[in-house]
Order: sequence, then C-alpha cells, then structure tokens
Amino acid sequence: MNDALRAALGDTGHTIESLAEYVGVDPKTVARWLNEDRIPHPRHREIAANALRRPIGDIWPDTTRRRDLIWFRPWQEIEREAVALRSYQSVVLPGLLQTEAYARAVLAGADVIARSDIERHLASRLARQSILSRDDPPQFTAVVDEAVLRRPVGGRATMREQLQALLVACQAPHVRVHIVPSSVGAYAGLNGPFVIAVGPEHRTAGYLDNQLQGQVVTDAEDIAAVLRAWENVRGEALSHWQSVDLLTEMAETWN
Repeated sequence: MNDALRAALGDTGHTIESLAEYVGVDPKTVARWLNEDRIPHPRHREIAANALRRPIGDIWPDTTRRRDLIWFRPWQEIEREAVALRSYQSVVLPGLLQTEAYARAVLAGADVIARSDIERHLASRLARQSILSRDDPPQFTAVVDEAVLRRPVGGRATMREQLQALLVACQAPHVRVHIVPSSVGAYAGLNGPFVIAVGPEHRTAGYLDNQLQGQVVTDAEDIAAVLRAWENVRGEALSHWQSVDLLTEMAETWN
C-alpha cells in the first residue's frame, strides 16, 4: 500500500475514480499505484502530484532514491505498466527471461559497466522479472535468433541452466517464445534488438538498445517502423511449440 498516496487522496477529497479521470488513465491503473505501490509513468506522475497538491517525491520517494541507470528509468516504468510486451533479441536472451548466472555473464562480458556495479545492475534486472510472475502479468512474446542459443554465454553449465529455465517459462500461458532458425537469411532482425510495449490505455512505446544506452520511442512514425520490423521477425520465426522443440534439443547439446 502506498500510504503517502492514500493520505493525499484523503486530504484532497479525490477518489481513485476522480484522480484517474483527472490524469486520463483507467481507475484500475490508479488502484495499482495505490494498492501495489506501482510508480506511474513520469507524465502521469506529474499530473497526479499536481492534482493532489504534493511534491512528486513526497508520494513516490523511490523515484529520487533509485540508483538504476537514469536513461533506463522511463522504459522500466513503461515495462512495469505494460499489458503486452513484444521483444526481439539477436545476440542475447531477453532480460526478463535470463537466469542469474546468464545475466551476470552478460553484464560482465559487456565491459561497459564497472565491476563494482555489476551486482547492483544484476539485482535490478532480476527484480524486473517479477512482472511475469505477478497476478496480472503482461502477455510476453519473445522472438530470438537461433544464434543466441548456440553462444556459450557463461559456459556450458550456465547455458544448460538457462535453456532449461527458458523451457519452464514457456509453459506459462502468458509467455510465448519463437526462434528464428539459422536457415533464415537476411531479415529485419539483423538491424538490431527492440521491444514494443502496449500500456493499459493502449498507448504503444518502443525501446531500442545500443552499446551505450537505450532509446524510448513514442513517435507514431517510429512506432510504425518498429511494428513493421516486428511483423517481419515474427513471420520468419518458428511457432511457439516448434521453438520449444528446438529449445529442448539445444538444451541437451549443453550437457
């Protein structure tokens, strides 16, 4: 329970419904801010704080204390609120599906994070995965290039554990994984990884990753381009259960 938000609602006479109308979101979204202590999107956070006549930091103090990469915070909040996520990865597995050992190897191997900060970033990445195990998880669809399954990230034992964990995740009704087989030639995925998030108000945002930092895109033309790329990579991929069969075969090769 976000007690500060509850107190602000009581002091101003706002209800969940009236605040939702003021901010322009669904009442269920405000209920999540209150009962699950979710942190709203920055735009919604500012409007809500103005309506409640409180500094943002008084209602959501975690936004001033968090030590995540600053440029990643907007996307992390979008990801947390999403009702659907579509992820394409060409070189590593999606962060939301990585095991601790695999994620640590990825972070250490990237060589862009100070060694002293790796464990902190690892903890943040693993904490993000809770969205897939909550009561109302987003529909998560991942398309991954087959080369990802063959790259010995962290060594054989780490890869065996990772693919076995991925197979377990694939059993969940809200998780779908599709593999683009190595027999596919040039396709849109060669241009780089991306994620598409659909929010509770049907707003769509995209996330593009690079060597230095990620970029959140919301412009209609940019979203249209990312959606075209998604249709291309999804069209080249195997079905979910064909992909599960391939994952099972690949897991055995790491024994």
